[in-house]
Amino acid sequence: MKERILEKATDLFMRYGIRSITMDEIAGQLGISKKTIYQFFTDKDEIVEAVVDQEIQKNEEECRRFRGSSENAVQEIFIAVEEMEEMLKAMNPLIMYDLEKHHPKSFRKFRDHKYQFMYRMVKENLERGTKEELYRLDMDVDIVAKNRIESAFMAFNQDVFPVNKYRISEVCYELASLFMNGITTVKGRKLIEKYSTERIKHLSHEQKV
Repeated sequence: MKERILEKATDLFMRYGIRSITMDEIAGQLGISKKTIYQFFTDKDEIVEAVVDQEIQKNEEECRRFRGSSENAVQEIFIAVEEMEEMLKAMNPLIMYDLEKHHPKSFRKFRDHKYQFMYRMVKENLERGTKEELYRLDMDVDIVAKNRIESAFMAFNQDVFPVNKYRISEVCYELASLFMNGITTVKGRKLIEKYSTERIKHLSHEQKV
């Protein structure tokens, strides 16, 4: 039952944002009473924290999978961006705002994940790319990694990219493309062209289907 509650809460939060979903809504969607939920979770804050913990674990597993399945550092980024685009199709962009504004403890957990695990993954990708001669040698890896982390999450900033004006998946891709073109060598840019062409063909096929 605890897993069912967590699964339903995750689905509702992702689709409608966190703030708009109440304990009553979660209970109603599951066809159970609120008392049943309170047997497993103290309050909504605890549910949100459990969802964040689950998503952090999932993100770490996926990042390791991207690395293991990629042929090179550039492809690793393309795979990550494609996965992000898939996730964003079912995600309300306001979820990050709701998390920061109304659930500070859970937001701190996510922030720690962002600046520790995600930073390390980006840094290791940069080191991999330089060894493969796909990325420039004349860059400060620490600064560039932090820049990538901040720019990636800029897509969720409603003051900069409001949801009524921008598609978050397109913003994420453009920011990733800007990042890659700024750090790659001639050899790396050829791979960007290759994977960009493949991406366009894939998107075109999806639209036809």
